[in-house]
Amino acid sequence: MSESMLSTKSGVESRQSGTAAFSPSRAGGKPPGPSSRGTKGSNGKSRGGTKGGKQGSNVLAHCVLGIGGLAMISPLLYQIVMSLSTNAEVQSTPPTLWPSVVQWHNFADVFTSMNFGSQLWVTVAITVIRVIGQVLLCSMAGYAFARMQFRFKGLILAVVLSIIMVPSQLFLIPQYQIIQNLGWLNSIAGIVAPGIFSAFGLFLMRQFFMGLPDELEDAARLDGANPFQIFFRVMLPLAANGLWALVIITVLWSWNDLLWPLVVTSTANAAPLSVGLSNLQGEHANNYPILMAASLMAMAPILIMFLLMQKRVMAGIGRSGLK
Repeated sequence: MSESMLSTKSGVESRQSGTAAFSPSRAGGKPPGPSSRGTKGSNGKSRGGTKGGKQGSNVLAHCVLGIGGLAMISPLLYQIVMSLSTNAEVQSTPPTLWPSVVQWHNFADVFTSMNFGSQLWVTVAITVIRVIGQVLLCSMAGYAFARMQFRFKGLILAVVLSIIMVPSQLFLIPQYQIIQNLGWLNSIAGIVAPGIFSAFGLFLMRQFFMGLPDELEDAARLDGANPFQIFFRVMLPLAANGLWALVIITVLWSWNDLLWPLVVTSTANAAPLSVGLSNLQGEHANNYPILMAASLMAMAPILIMFLLMQKRVMAGIGRSGLK
């Protein structure tokens, strides 16, 4: 009886051990089948295809942007080539892509062809005064129209902004008569006066101040701050991006202004660079290399300033002008 029980027990144990040896759960899980291997392979191909497509689109985008950028700077590159060439090479047909002998003396000849130093000083003085006036007056007016309440606010704003729709040439005669009566002809004050304030600068700063939260102004008013303290200590620092955009736009406009300085100045020493460059163009013949060299020297300060401040310009225009 004991021997039969032992034999039965050993047979059951042997069958259990055999079942455990072939059990998928104890053997480390279900072995990978052909379906799982096929799924892995298909996922690998799809991921590789997506990555390759993104890389191809990036390369195409960079190529298109590179061609567009080269097309945009090609006039500047050709201007540099012209400033280093002779007048005969500039007027040759077909035009030369690079001078046979680089004419570095063209940049030195600019100082003998025009009063470059005095005209540069006049241009810098006009630009600085206009920038200071625009920043102060346009920011204060923009804050008043954006955050304050007073009678005929909408009507006054509409009248001021209507100046943008009127061509500036219509104001030449009355402005000239005013400057002449004040005795400001052939002076920096006469050139600066009409451009010390602009309707566009008011509109730009108004749009920026309208985007600032009202809670900051209310908190400052509860602390006992008067309107001037709220403007100069709270709101104006928050409008830094808008101010930088106004500064750059005013600098570009003032540096390139030609018509009004040409009307109110009659001497070379009182004229800015824009007038000096226009006088280099003769009635019958032009010295193009000298003209191109002078133009490069005149635009160099503005180009450097824009490269240093382009992030602030884009941020200011994006946050104020598009709202």
